Amino acid sequence: MDKGKLVGRGKAAVADKRMDLNMRALKALHSAGSPESMTPEELERQRRNQEILGRLAAPMSGMNWEEFELGGMQCAWMRLKAPHGNRHAVLYCHGGGYTSGNLGYSRVLSSKLTAALGYDVLSFEYRLAPEHPYPAAVEDALHAWDYLMLQGYGAENIVLAGDSAGGNLALVLCQKLSSAGRRLPGALILMSPWTDMTMSGASYLERADIDPMLTPEYIQAVRTAYAGTCRLQDPSLSPLFGNFAGFPPTLIQVGDHEILFSDSQQLYQKLLEARVPCRLEISEGMWHVFQMFPIRKAGAAMESIAHFLLEQTR
Repeated sequence: MDKGKLVGRGKAAVADKRMDLNMRALKALHSAGSPESMTPEELERQRRNQEILGRLAAPMSGMNWEEFELGGMQCAWMRLKAPHGNRHAVLYCHGGGYTSGNLGYSRVLSSKLTAALGYDVLSFEYRLAPEHPYPAAVEDALHAWDYLMLQGYGAENIVLAGDSAGGNLALVLCQKLSSAGRRLPGALILMSPWTDMTMSGASYLERADIDPMLTPEYIQAVRTAYAGTCRLQDPSLSPLFGNFAGFPPTLIQVGDHEILFSDSQQLYQKLLEARVPCRLEISEGMWHVFQMFPIRKAGAAMESIAHFLLEQTR
């Protein structure tokens, strides 16, 4: 056999093995959400593994990661090393079902957003359930937003981004700002957002067998940990049921193998009804927050985010 073909197959095998390891690691982190796994010891293990995974998987070439403390909350800036304009910034809300996720885990998508957009990206380590249930995370998100305002950013020059539960948090933050009569971010970027804690969408059952990352049991467990006995239809928990009037241009990305598929689909319809400029991008064969993985479709998704934001500035 041709030597080049052998080398090519060898590289492909290594890439497949790496993907399989990443997939298993992320699945373990995302699906460890049964009531039995909410013990302090198990949660600590999940969070520690997320920190390690994020530090190993983040593509950091050409970027600096600068951690700092904001009133007791751990935060970090991801910035390009090369000189660049700093008029725009991204406020990134990490996922993890509101029960896990940290700065280390944030590094993966923070670095990808920085590389794709050239913007500085601010991540923050909001308090987690069950130790700190709702509304702790929302309070922390408002704290991070106010910090950016004090740094002199115009609200219209901030992109609010989030994945999974972070997408939920980004939507809730935007609705809180709107109801308070405050200026809204220039754009929303939502990756596999969790928008409906009532789990009313058909995909929770219809796609349970093809979702390699999440299970309905996981969603139920983290929902209980975060929301407790609060009314799940409350827009502060399920932003799908909130008011979207005046919302900024919004890009939603979702994989068609997700149990959260309906959350994105229904959100898109609500935004259209509110006449919000929005786009729903469905990636065939993809899973929950596939943008985190070192795959071609993740790169294409990041390019699409950059193009979407460029369209908003024309």
